Amino acid sequence: MKKPVATLALGLAALGFPAGAWAQAPAIDSGDTAWMLTSTLLVILMTLPGLALFYGGLARSKNMLSVLMQVFTIFALVSLLWAVYGYSLAFAGEGRFFGSFDKVFLNGVTQDSIGALQTIPEYVFVAFQGTFAAITVALIVGSYAERIRFAAVLLFSVLWFTFAYVPMAHIVWGGGLLGQDGALDFAGGTVVHINAGVAGLVGAYLLGKRVGYGRESMAPHSLTLTMVGASLLWVGWFGFNAGSAGAANALAGLAFVNTVLATAAATLSWIAGEALMKGKGSMLGAASGAVAGLVAVTPAAGFAGPMGAIVLGLVAGLVCLWGVHGLKRWLGADDAFDVFGVHGVGGIVGALLTGVFAAPGLGGTAAADFAMGHQLWVQVKSVLFTIVWSGVVSFVAYKTADLTLGLRVPEDEERQGLDISAHGETAYGK
Repeated sequence: MKKPVATLALGLAALGFPAGAWAQAPAIDSGDTAWMLTSTLLVILMTLPGLALFYGGLARSKNMLSVLMQVFTIFALVSLLWAVYGYSLAFAGEGRFFGSFDKVFLNGVTQDSIGALQTIPEYVFVAFQGTFAAITVALIVGSYAERIRFAAVLLFSVLWFTFAYVPMAHIVWGGGLLGQDGALDFAGGTVVHINAGVAGLVGAYLLGKRVGYGRESMAPHSLTLTMVGASLLWVGWFGFNAGSAGAANALAGLAFVNTVLATAAATLSWIAGEALMKGKGSMLGAASGAVAGLVAVTPAAGFAGPMGAIVLGLVAGLVCLWGVHGLKRWLGADDAFDVFGVHGVGGIVGALLTGVFAAPGLGGTAAADFAMGHQLWVQVKSVLFTIVWSGVVSFVAYKTADLTLGLRVPEDEERQGLDISAHGETAYGK
C-alpha cells in the first residue's frame, strides 16, 4: 500500500535515494491506473472470499456462518466509514497523528483529481486504500471468533477503525510521525498486521476462553475451505504487495517476486518444523506457513531483494510456528485462529528484518551508504509504537463495547453455536 509522495520520499531518502528518484509531474497513466484497479480487486478477493473462507474453515461447523457474517459485514461497514471520514483523516492534512477533515465525504475528490501517487485518479487511490482498511479490521475476527456478540463486533470495529487503523495509516503512510522518522513499511507490517495482531490478543484476553477450551475438541471443521481461503489470500496478496508500488513498474515486479518466494519459503519451513516436532507436516501447517510468509514479506516487499525475501520467509515460518504453539501457551489467551501468533508475530519479524534486508550488501534496494543499525533502530521504534497504540485503543474499544452492549454471548448460546443463536441459520443442511 503506497503512501503519498511526501511520505514515500521520506522512506526513499532513508534508503539513500536522491530526491529526483521519486519526483514526477502529476499526470494520469493508463497502465498504472489499470494495474491499481486490478490490485484493488485482488485485495477485495483476499477478504471476500479469501479471509472469510480461511477463518470459516478453521471454525467449528456451528460457528461457520457467524465468521463469514462478521468478515462480510466488517468489509461493508469499513468501506463506508473510509469514504465518510477515514480517507480524509488518513491522507489529507499534515498532522503527526491524524490528517484533517478536508476530504470528509470525499469532498474535493473528482474524476479530474489525481491521487497522491501522482499517476492514478484519486478515486482509484481512495478505493485501493479502503480495501486495506477493511481487511485489517476483518483480520481481528479470527481472535474473538465463536463467542462474541455480533452487535459488539460492529461497535468495536467502528471504534478500532477510527482510533487505531486510521491514525496508524496516517502516522506511517500519510506523512505522520513514523513516516517522518523514516520507518519502512512497504505494504502494512505495522499498519495492518501488528496493529490487527495486537488487537486480536487484547480481545482474546478480555473475552476469555471459549466454553470447553482445553477440554473439548475445537478442531477446524473444514481444512478444505481453509486451504481454499489461504490460496485466495496468496493470490490476492499480489495486489496487496505488488499493488503497493503504486504503478505498473519494476518495483511492482520486485514486490511480486518477493511475495512468491517468501511465501513459498515460509510454507516449507513451517511444515519442516512441524515434521521435527510431530513427525509429520499438516495441511493446516502449510496454509498457516503461507500466511506467515505473506505477512512477514509485506513490509519488506519493495525493499528486500529476492534472496533476502527467501531468508525472511524461512525465518518467519519457524518463528510463527513457535508463535502459535510455545508463545500461545505462555500467553495463555484463547486466540481462536492465531491472529497474534501469525499476524502479530509475523508482522514484527517482517518489520524488523526489513531494516536488515534492505541493505544493498544483502541484495536490498537501499543505496550504498545505507546504515543498517540506524534503520533497524527506527524499525524497532515503529514496532513498539504500534504495539502500544493498538493495545491501548483496543482495550478501550473492547471495554466500551462490553459496557454498552456486552461483549460475550451467554453460555447456552455459545454452546448452541452462533450460527443459530445470532443469525438463525446453519452452514450445512441436516
